[in-house]
Amino acid sequence: MKQFLYHFFQLKENQTTIKKELLAGIITFLTMSYVLIVNPNILSETGMDREALFTTTALATILATLLMAFLAKLPIAQGPGMGLNSFFAFSVVLGLGYSWQFALTAVFIEGVIFILLTFFNIREIIIKSIPNVLKDAIPAGIGLFIALIGFKVSGIVVSNPNTLVSLGDFSQHNVWIAFAGLIVTAIFFARNVNGAILIGIIVSTIFAFILGDITLPEGSFMSVPPSISPIFGKAIEPMLTLEGWKQIFSVDMLIIVFTFLFVNLFDTVGTLIGVVSKMGITDKDGNFPRMKKALFSDAIGTTAGAILGTSTITAYVESAAGVASGGKTGLTSVGTALMFLLALFFAPLFLMVPTAATAPALIIIGLFMISSVAKINFSDFTEGLPAFLTIAFMPFTYSIAEGIVFGMLSFMILKVFSGRHKEVSMTVYLVSVLFILKIVLDALHILG
Repeated sequence: MKQFLYHFFQLKENQTTIKKELLAGIITFLTMSYVLIVNPNILSETGMDREALFTTTALATILATLLMAFLAKLPIAQGPGMGLNSFFAFSVVLGLGYSWQFALTAVFIEGVIFILLTFFNIREIIIKSIPNVLKDAIPAGIGLFIALIGFKVSGIVVSNPNTLVSLGDFSQHNVWIAFAGLIVTAIFFARNVNGAILIGIIVSTIFAFILGDITLPEGSFMSVPPSISPIFGKAIEPMLTLEGWKQIFSVDMLIIVFTFLFVNLFDTVGTLIGVVSKMGITDKDGNFPRMKKALFSDAIGTTAGAILGTSTITAYVESAAGVASGGKTGLTSVGTALMFLLALFFAPLFLMVPTAATAPALIIIGLFMISSVAKINFSDFTEGLPAFLTIAFMPFTYSIAEGIVFGMLSFMILKVFSGRHKEVSMTVYLVSVLFILKIVLDALHILG
């Protein structure tokens, strides 16, 4: 086995060892293990079984990370993406009113399309055709949206009939549980401690236990993983009925699939380039060896993840912690996957974590994502306004999709009527027409 690992992952050529690689994998696990808590909490808002989601989250993460390990041989972990799960739960299901089964079907279709796009090398064409300003605005908008969800689920921000929203009630335990976790997480991040998000969740959970808001699991902390039967295979159920196929070919499905594909495409590519650049193997254009295999790993992971019962799979930027700790090959990803496999048998421990304890993770992730706003040229009104609308519409309409729709439309309109139509790609024109058609159909439906 040792000889196989050294040969397959070319450990000597990369000047690393099995011990270093596995240790780096453990560090990556510590920095992203919050996904086992946060993803089930977010997706369960749709009515999906939370215990089944824990198992599915772990299985999808293990599968996708192993694909990256053995197919692309890169030290990058994958799992259900933050932001994409929020779009799944709060926009598609709770916002548009579709079932979670419908949303899973959209993720499945997106995964299949992503596989085809990767196979035919269309990824580069799509990336080059989307305005850079929107590529920077979308992560920032999603960051604000995710942070708002964190503030909301913790009770830090509450609804108000007079002002729409207002500061929450500080007599509520949830508020203090969230603030405790946020402070601890921020301090550990400031001190460059790996696993800061997980530490914050643990501290918040302990605080919730002291306050009497949660109790320890009955029996052992270890158990057989919960069954995924309540959500497994639901993604392909609509394909078995005529009514299901009508939904699949609807304009709504087209926009939802496009949004999943759009966000995942750039999120994955950005993460891959960002993490791999720390290894020093990217060229001047940001390309690196095995990029196509890495994208295949993501696409196959997303398709399989939808069947298992979770939202879109993407590469995790937290993998940079493992790379910084010496991870250089796919063996690092194997180490991360093994840790998630071990975590599968500690479901009672992970499932006891209250929602308020995961709020700090959402707020901190929001901070990381909004940083892309610094790249936007707001002095150019034809770019500043579309970027602003993209960012603002996401939290204010509680929908990532609406931010992309109005950002894209405003970009196209401003560029065309300011005499700069050459800056608009055919892809943007096509997508804008589809968005306009969707708005018109919605208006006719309401009027009718």
